Amino acid sequence: MKRVLLFLGTNIAIILVLGTVLRLLGVDRLLEADGGALDYGALLIFAAVFGMGGSFLSLAISKWMAKKAMGVRAIDKPSNARERWLVETVKRQATTAGVGMPEVGIYDSPQVNAFATGMSRNNALVAVSSGLLETMSADEAEAVLAHEVMHVQNGDMITLALIQGVVNTFVIFFARVIGHFVDRVILKNERGHGIGFWVTTIVAEIMLAVLASVIVMWFSRQREFRADAGAADLAGREKMIAALQRLGGVSPADDLPDQMEAFGISGRIARGGFKRYFMSHPPIEARIEALRRG
Repeated sequence: MKRVLLFLGTNIAIILVLGTVLRLLGVDRLLEADGGALDYGALLIFAAVFGMGGSFLSLAISKWMAKKAMGVRAIDKPSNARERWLVETVKRQATTAGVGMPEVGIYDSPQVNAFATGMSRNNALVAVSSGLLETMSADEAEAVLAHEVMHVQNGDMITLALIQGVVNTFVIFFARVIGHFVDRVILKNERGHGIGFWVTTIVAEIMLAVLASVIVMWFSRQREFRADAGAADLAGREKMIAALQRLGGVSPADDLPDQMEAFGISGRIARGGFKRYFMSHPPIEARIEALRRG
């Protein structure tokens, strides 16, 4: 539950900090039409610029952030047989998938995990943990790499950023609409926007950001099923099932920062309750069953 709260806190903090800065700069006042009413057209443009802009800025620097956060060592020239196998496997899979050769890297962690990120299908990073290479067989590791390459082929990083940007846009938009309604209709304020608008907007941003996270995490879980199916075609169904079974037999991975958890092969799983709606990955058993159903 702690990790869920941290994830939600990160997204909510971004929106709140942005909103506070804009209020201090007086930008929100530009959204008022004559007579103090909201200019909904200007508000929608404003929300889209900041909602989408922040999301795609994060995508643009995702490779850099991943390397810094995880200490990823990019393999420019393989120095041993393991690194050579890793690069050659990703190169073969990327060619088959029809995407540009991703940058390949390793990061030190005892956890069994891997992730892919990057701004486009031809400018991606695929990284694996040292724990994965030490724990999994070659066939299992090949399937995991195929899973990550399929994330690249599917454009999941771009789509996830787009969805996050869209929901951020509506959070910003509707929070101010709700704040305006409370300020004008309930509190009967007729001069500009009073304290009721600002307080209500902040509360609405928090509540809407929580609901928005449910939408983003639902998509994240769906893309895991698609990447598993693609990896089964690329590396072999039995290899992918074996890799998932191996993942199911180890402790849930917790080595990725919260902002990158959705990009890993393995994530933290909630077995029940409301918090399962905030999980980035479906249960391993469900993923295996989906592969077996074909």
